[in-house]
Amino acid sequence: MNRCPLTYEAIAADADYSAKGLRGLSPRLGELRPFPYSVEEQVREAALRARHMSIQGVQPKLSVKLNVKAGLFEVVNTGGRYILKPRNPMYPELPENEDLSMRLAKSVGIDVPFHGLIRCSDGSRSYIIRRFDRIGNNKLAVEDFAQLSGESRETKYRSSVEKVAALTNYCTFPAVERVRLFRRLLFNFVIGNEDMHLKNFSLITRGAKTELAPAYDFLNTTAVFRVMGRGVDDIEESALPLNGKKRKLSRSDWIDYLAYDRLGLPEGPVNQILRDLEDAANVWADTVAISFLSPAHQDIYQEVITRRLGTIL
Repeated sequence: MNRCPLTYEAIAADADYSAKGLRGLSPRLGELRPFPYSVEEQVREAALRARHMSIQGVQPKLSVKLNVKAGLFEVVNTGGRYILKPRNPMYPELPENEDLSMRLAKSVGIDVPFHGLIRCSDGSRSYIIRRFDRIGNNKLAVEDFAQLSGESRETKYRSSVEKVAALTNYCTFPAVERVRLFRRLLFNFVIGNEDMHLKNFSLITRGAKTELAPAYDFLNTTAVFRVMGRGVDDIEESALPLNGKKRKLSRSDWIDYLAYDRLGLPEGPVNQILRDLEDAANVWADTVAISFLSPAHQDIYQEVITRRLGTIL
């Protein structure tokens, strides 16, 4: 069955996207032509344009804007409204994995920008996500947790989950943001994201309110490494230590220690987050099964979720 890579809806065999998917990009978009770059060309363009762009990181990235009239994404140095990530030659199926992970995050109430997969000229798929730091021509104030901690891209792992939690004190309503942060931390543990370093958390200021920025860079990295042949015991469970450790994290570490002792969360919100994860897990398997990951990657992705949920529930 053919599915829309923006919505996962079933579509006709000769269609590339659903009407709903195109409307998500723009209500005036009637069709979307293939992105006119191969994987190799996208990686090369990302390297050539890196010094002109504000977006950085290990994964190749391009800044793109949607030309609605032409029905085409175009690469730009400035003024882009989307970030595009092509396939990474070193790590299998990152676009498909990130799109699925962000989709699962939205299903448990995490704030996620519009995102999806788009078809490219060589038949590959690249991941796109709408920038959340732009309103019209204005750029919103966004600071990632490395900046707030006085760390850099090179020292983004020099921290702990406890220090991340403490940075919610910069928010306008810290108690509210601690609940939101705990939901994200626990979700990323469940899906096997062991690369949530300081650059993958940010605060955004809109008007007079500072809060957690919408989610980004959510991946089941454990599944990626497993597909590459690494064993379970070779993969850490967290990029940053929690309660002094990165492996063999338990329910007590997440609930008793982090949620109750360090974050000071009430029992009600903590139990609600656990219920949300348990309820969502009942439908996640269906979502994983219709994702654009290969069958082998799907199986490992689901296995990670099942095992991690068993740890915390």
